[in-house]
Amino acid sequence: MQRNGVVECSVCHSRVVVPSPRSVSRAYDKHRSKMSSKFRALNVFLVVGDCILVGLQPILVFMSKVDGKFQFSPISVNFLTEVMKVIFAIVMLIIQSRKQKVGEKPLLARSTFIQAARNNVLLAVPALLYAINNYLKFIMQLYFNPATVKMLSNLKVLVIAVLLKFIMRRRFSVIQWEALALLLIGISINQLRTVPAGNTAFGLPVTAIAYIYTLIFVTVPSMASVYNEYALKSQYDTSIYLQNLFLYGYGAIFNFLGILGTALFQGAHLHLKFCFYFDR
Repeated sequence: MQRNGVVECSVCHSRVVVPSPRSVSRAYDKHRSKMSSKFRALNVFLVVGDCILVGLQPILVFMSKVDGKFQFSPISVNFLTEVMKVIFAIVMLIIQSRKQKVGEKPLLARSTFIQAARNNVLLAVPALLYAINNYLKFIMQLYFNPATVKMLSNLKVLVIAVLLKFIMRRRFSVIQWEALALLLIGISINQLRTVPAGNTAFGLPVTAIAYIYTLIFVTVPSMASVYNEYALKSQYDTSIYLQNLFLYGYGAIFNFLGILGTALFQGAHLHLKFCFYFDR
């Protein structure tokens, strides 16, 4: 029996105070407030960290040039980066597998891995596009300064918005379209004073080559982002940790193939020069 917020046992007549809904609500609100504050702090940390790292990337690449050229292979750098991402994805997958509850499908099971790999073959497409884009991040530094490269990369936002609008039927508000318009205007004004240095490249004016690279630099990662979103969302039953592992794995494979292709091309070029030298 309950009277005045106290429950009395009908057998032993012991009494227990029942917590009021208001006290329970206050405790829940307090816990939720602590969790939300931690979540907001984490979001701020991630956003600030992402802005710093993304902003430093073109500057560090520009500083790595010697006499206007790279003394290393950009494809090899991208390959090592993808390998590190694969290792990180494996570590996160192991950590997540240890947190699984009883009855859940094991992430590290062979059958789970094979089935997920078959269902996520489409991730090879954005991985290839990302590999091309990561290579272009170095090539663009040969024609533009870091600030201009970063401004041009922001054009990807506009292209992604257009692709999402017409391919995935995404709707945008008026404010979002106005922000995209301001972004386009700002980039256009910035480019009025930017002229790539140099005379010719590949038999074409350096300005034309720079514009071609810019077009590829903007469209390729945009298509990769949209296609990646489509591929990830089409396989909701696959763990995001497995999907990241497949995406990074494909990226490492494509960059490794790029290294082999570059080595074969350079070897064939040296062989032709060697034969031409002794045929004279």
